[in-house]
Parts: sequence; C-alpha cells; structure tokens
Amino acid sequence: MDITLIIILALIVIAALYFISLYNHLVHLKHSVTKAWANIDVLLKQRHDELPKLVETCKQHMGYEQATLTAVIEARSAVASARERGDVGALGQAETQLRVGLGNLFAVAEDYPELTASDSFHHLRSRITGLESGIADRREYYNDSVNLLNVRIEQFPDVIIARRFGFQSAQLLEFDEAEKADVDMQKLFG
Repeated sequence: MDITLIIILALIVIAALYFISLYNHLVHLKHSVTKAWANIDVLLKQRHDELPKLVETCKQHMGYEQATLTAVIEARSAVASARERGDVGALGQAETQLRVGLGNLFAVAEDYPELTASDSFHHLRSRITGLESGIADRREYYNDSVNLLNVRIEQFPDVIIARRFGFQSAQLLEFDEAEKADVDMQKLFG
C-alpha cells in the first residue's frame, strides 16, 4: 500500500471522528437545554398546585382585596398556559406578572394580622418563597445551557453540522423590567 494512500485514509478517519465528536457535543448541549427546562417545569407545576391553597387561605381573611387575589389567579393561569405550550417568551412575561402579583399579595397581607398569624399562611408563604428561589436558580442554569448551545451552533465548524442536522437555537427565559423594578409601596397602600 502506498504511503500517500495511508495518509489520506488517516486524514479522512481523523476528520470523520472530529465531526462525529462535534455532532455528539451538539446533541449533549441540546439535551442539557431540555433537561434544564424540565427542571424549571417541575417547580412551576409545584408552585401552580400551591397557589390555589394560598389564595383560598387569603380569601378567608382578606374579603376586600379581591383585585389582588384575582391578579394572582389570572397570572397563575397565564403561567400554566405558557408552560404547557412551551412558549418561553410568554412564560417570562406571565412569570413577571405572577411575581408582581405575589409581591402585592404578601405586602397587602401585612394589613391582616389574623392572616399573618395563620399557620397555613406561613407554611404556604414559605413554600412558595422556596419554590420561587428554586425557579430562579434553575432559570439561571437553563439560561446558561441555552447560551452554551446557541454559541456552539453559531461557531465554526459547529455551524456546519448544526445547519446540516437542523439544530435550532433556544430562547432565553427572561423576565420583564417590572420584575427588576422596586415595588411602589405608595401605590400598594395609597
């Protein structure tokens, strides 16, 4: 066998192994995004199940705060709908509204001493606050996974494989500016 043929075959094998490695890495990144989304989804479902209990507990003590309770219920429905559709953009907007609604609910609850003294209110508030922290942590992991995937499918030579095999970029889970703004206490109690 000719040495030139051996070198050419070796280069072909090395190139094939390199492209297989790139493909496998892109598959790994794609599944990391899916796994990160599933982790968020678990917490969203748990919080979705806890919110009606919180609203019902508050209804027993907060007869005149119907608008606050309604805002939380509507935001909960919007989050559930976006989650079920897998619409990351709509989920970010709905999450913002839910978080604002919960913040308002907890702030207004302070005006009801019998509510804040309730064991079930304390338990639900702690549970939902813990779930919110978990969602924030998992959202960070999800966004990191999305960023890694999106960068790799745009880099050369990964872009060749990504286009050839239909790898799509993923959308970051972002919340609106309202989430980052300070709560207007005058508006809440004015």
